[in-house]
Amino acid sequence: MTNTLNFTVLAINWQKYFKMVDWDQMAMTILEKIGLLILFSILFLVLRRVGKSLINHFFKRYRQKYQNTVAEKRIKTFHTLTINILNYCLWFFWIYSILSTVGVPVGTLVASAGIFSLAIGLGAQGFVTDIVSGFFILLEKEIEVGEYVQIGTIRGTVTAVGIRTTQVVGDDGTLNFIPNRTITTIANMSRNNMTAMIQVGIFPQTPVDKVTEIIRKVNERELPNYPDIVGQPKILGTISLPNGKLVIQVNITTKNGSQYEVSHNFLALYLTEINKAGIELPASPTMVGNQPN
Repeated sequence: MTNTLNFTVLAINWQKYFKMVDWDQMAMTILEKIGLLILFSILFLVLRRVGKSLINHFFKRYRQKYQNTVAEKRIKTFHTLTINILNYCLWFFWIYSILSTVGVPVGTLVASAGIFSLAIGLGAQGFVTDIVSGFFILLEKEIEVGEYVQIGTIRGTVTAVGIRTTQVVGDDGTLNFIPNRTITTIANMSRNNMTAMIQVGIFPQTPVDKVTEIIRKVNERELPNYPDIVGQPKILGTISLPNGKLVIQVNITTKNGSQYEVSHNFLALYLTEINKAGIELPASPTMVGNQPN
């Protein structure tokens, strides 16, 4: 009997609360907020598409105007940077609009969050450091899109310089995202002429004069076929490596980007002619390296 009475009282209370709620107004409010969320999302997508189209159109004109010049790489760099800035701004305003529409007091929440604010501050510190570092990288023209660089242990071609990260595609195709604040040393191998270092291993009893003469004749014969070679190849002679092996080293100065092709091709040419002369070489006769000139 008591349980039945309690259940009846509870049901009456629920009915009272149910009638107190203005369900029509609540439904209208929910539909209004959903409509605003959809509107802001559509506006975000439209602004993003229009903004990217305008930026691409603007930079396309200048890239065509300065095609095959030094300024083209600079234009590519600012092209990717501008798109990154557009995306960051749009994402910020979209998230702010969504939270405000839902009813979250973003400004008050951040100001009174205490530890949460401290965490945001620490995260923002790294973000600001990334931006400042990226700004000076661009200001000092340390790297441009399309240049071949080495940053730390990563070597490859720069595909984007953003306000927070720099993107480098490695020699094996790996896309590396490097936070700008971690960039301390940049080796840019696309600004100056490069030196292709070719080392041909020899035995102590190898006729050095004969091998050197073969290398000299190959250089004279093949030099006109390589317009990217700058100046005359330099035969440095016999060099003892730290591991005790003996090599004959040849340095060939090339335009940047051509050093690897020149190294591989001339190495093959040297070995072919030396083998034709019947001169025996070690089983692993070569080392190839490249460095800025």
